[in-house]
Amino acid sequence: MAIQFYGRATAAVFAPLESTSRSARVARRLTDAIALGLLPDGEQLPGEADLAQQFGVSTVTIREALSVLRGEGLIETRRGRGGGSFVREPADGPAVLAKRRLAAVSVLELRDLGDLYAAIAGSAAALAARRNDVEDVRQLRRAAAQLADAQKPDARRRAEAQFHIQVAVAAQSARLYHEEVAMQAEFGTLLWLAFGDDDSHEQMVTSCDAVVDAIEARDEGAARRTAEQRVADATARLIDYHLAQEP
Repeated sequence: MAIQFYGRATAAVFAPLESTSRSARVARRLTDAIALGLLPDGEQLPGEADLAQQFGVSTVTIREALSVLRGEGLIETRRGRGGGSFVREPADGPAVLAKRRLAAVSVLELRDLGDLYAAIAGSAAALAARRNDVEDVRQLRRAAAQLADAQKPDARRRAEAQFHIQVAVAAQSARLYHEEVAMQAEFGTLLWLAFGDDDSHEQMVTSCDAVVDAIEARDEGAARRTAEQRVADATARLIDYHLAQEP
């Protein structure tokens, strides 16, 4: 079947893997996409041959990866006409997937991911401040407003991710855009474990507005600093959460 894209963010999900990638890497990327909401509950995945072509691996590798996802309850396979592999979001939502991931990550790795993500977010914001036009600012204001209006945790998580992605779009850098989407899948879902209450949501909305203000003012330094600080604060909070979960 033809691959359907649910927003440009999905393009990073099906980008070819490195030549050394194997089934575990495919399974990881698809799991990230489900956790981020890029592959919604009930969505049918492309066929094995199409997935193999998109990822740049063999169909055997794809079968192994899909078997892993079936074992974790993240997809179900239906036989017969209209059959295929369909996404099954966990009953407790993406938080379940994020908690599994967090349990296997050390504090040092979290700090390293936070440093990388801050660099990407800061660079994207600085470039957006330099290159934006009226439409970019309008889209950023809209994304920030959607975050402010979101009530449920999953809706807030997706809205915050879309805000970051929109900043990367305004930066007009294909590579930064790809890296932002990848970091949202790998790290953004983890960051949300330490948030969710109304106070932290309000802080996020305020910081998003500050980033947009700096971008609109074409203040590259302020845009970079504000975006980097957002990630640094979130990373520190996630590390505290992680330490509190340890026995």
